[in-house]
Amino acid sequence: MKSIVCALLTTLPLLFSACTPSIDLSPTPSIDLENRMIISVRDQKVLVVKNGEPVKAYPVSTSRFGLGSRSGSYRTPLGNHVIAKKIGEGAPKGAVFKNRRQTGVILKPNAKGRDPIVTRILWLSGKESHNLNTFRRYIYIHGTPVEKEIGRPVSYGCIRMKSRDIIDLYRRVGEGTEVKIIRGSLRATSAGRTYYTRNSVWNRINPIRW
Repeated sequence: MKSIVCALLTTLPLLFSACTPSIDLSPTPSIDLENRMIISVRDQKVLVVKNGEPVKAYPVSTSRFGLGSRSGSYRTPLGNHVIAKKIGEGAPKGAVFKNRRQTGVILKPNAKGRDPIVTRILWLSGKESHNLNTFRRYIYIHGTPVEKEIGRPVSYGCIRMKSRDIIDLYRRVGEGTEVKIIRGSLRATSAGRTYYTRNSVWNRINPIRW
């Protein structure tokens, strides 16, 4: 009898825990070892580096309030981060998100009077003591319909991108990808210098239009 009671006491917690829904708001521990990203506030660009080689750069917009990690500051945090969660797989270009869920609304670029999060979300998590609250601050790399302002610091802390660019970036990088946000130019980094050197020759023939 004692053995039966013990077995029941051991099993019941497992049954209840298996039936209890959980909401995971913690950063995902996945690691993308192939890719890393560098976001330059000075250049207002993000550079993707794959296996040590720079592969593509995109224009972005960081915060209009400057740089910082204080909660409620609406500033873009500097330093080392990772992509904790990817949200929006397969969503239409211009799909509006609220609380990380699609609303069913789709906006065209530069739609008047609207400034929501659209298309894709890459949710960042800080890896240094000063930016450990990045995930709780809901700092994303995300699409915006206000594409005419991309290339200038106009956001409320997040890193904004054009819809076509965030779709392309989303498919290139995985959860766990390292993301470094720097104050200076990409040219101050080895990968950035390599990227600009390669493209400076090509640009004489076919200039890149950001």
